Amino acid sequence: MSRIPLLASAQAAAPAQAVLHQVQQAFGATPNMFKAVANSPAALQQMWAAFGALGGGVIPAKLGEQIAVAVADANACHYCLAAHTALGRKAGATAEEMAAAQGGESADAKTQAALNFALKLVRERGQLSDADVPALRGAGFSDGEVVEILAHVALNLFTNYVNVAFAVPVDFPEIKLRRAA
Repeated sequence: MSRIPLLASAQAAAPAQAVLHQVQQAFGATPNMFKAVANSPAALQQMWAAFGALGGGVIPAKLGEQIAVAVADANACHYCLAAHTALGRKAGATAEEMAAAQGGESADAKTQAALNFALKLVRERGQLSDADVPALRGAGFSDGEVVEILAHVALNLFTNYVNVAFAVPVDFPEIKLRRAA
């Protein structure tokens, strides 16, 4: 049971209702995470805008979803792991690629570099060494892509914390965590 009310559109404040309508249009349903965040119209607007902005960024959707599952597993977020595994499959990733990404692994060297960077950001709380950004550049990422990878991590930290802290019920096909929770 969620620790915070899951608001249907009719229960939410007017600014949140408009965003929930957009979410409904995009997903064909309103995932529980958005219903939880709808308790704060400002937080819901910020989160939805961030998803939209990063969805239109230079990082491919598949890589964004691979980053999301790696971060979700690192933070023991069942909800985001399930949601982003499904979204990664929609973005063209194989089940094997998503399972590997969940463990911070990829057969593709460029993707592996991005996952290493993302997980270092999470584990070290943003404390990078002078070699970390050049390593990403060496893997073929531009400075803009490096910033977007960090933005994906930051957005996923927010959604992980929402779902874990508020015990949001998972409404996507469940995926088992790789790490011990």
